[in-house]
Amino acid sequence: MKITKRNGNLTMYDDEKVVNSILKANRDVSGEEITRAVAVNIADEVFSRLTAEKEIITTKDVRDCVYAILTERDCPKTAKAYAEYKK
Repeated sequence: MKITKRNGNLTMYDDEKVVNSILKANRDVSGEEITRAVAVNIADEVFSRLTAEKEIITTKDVRDCVYAILTERDCPKTAKAYAEYKK
């Protein structure tokens, strides 16, 4: 799957970047522990959801999807930290 970066460049989706950003956001909160395995699972779900919708996505699509999944999984503090981290 290809992703359009904010600067307009096209690159391949890298789930490792999603995993790392989730883990970084989670380090800033207390009471919600997200393991690397859970972050990998979330990144896989992001990929599955977005590839079902379109072939080329944007970084905003990824951010919105990660935020939605974190919220669905009852991790509101991490979702908020992720949204603030990615601004």
